[in-house]
Amino acid sequence: MKKTKILYAVFVVSAAIVVLSGCGKQEGPAEHAGKSIDNAAQSVGEHVQNAGESIQDAVKSDNK
Repeated sequence: MKKTKILYAVFVVSAAIVVLSGCGKQEGPAEHAGKSIDNAAQSVGEHVQNAGESIQDAVKSDNK
């Protein structure tokens, strides 16, 4: 009886390992494209912010 419980526990743990190893994050083409768009949007946002700061600095120095 004890061997049966041990074998059952080993089977359950092995099955859990197999199932969880299949849950690895694999990036598909749509997810990759989405991340690329996010990165591009963030980059554009940073450039716009830098440009805005440059314009503000230019206006401040013209007013002096």
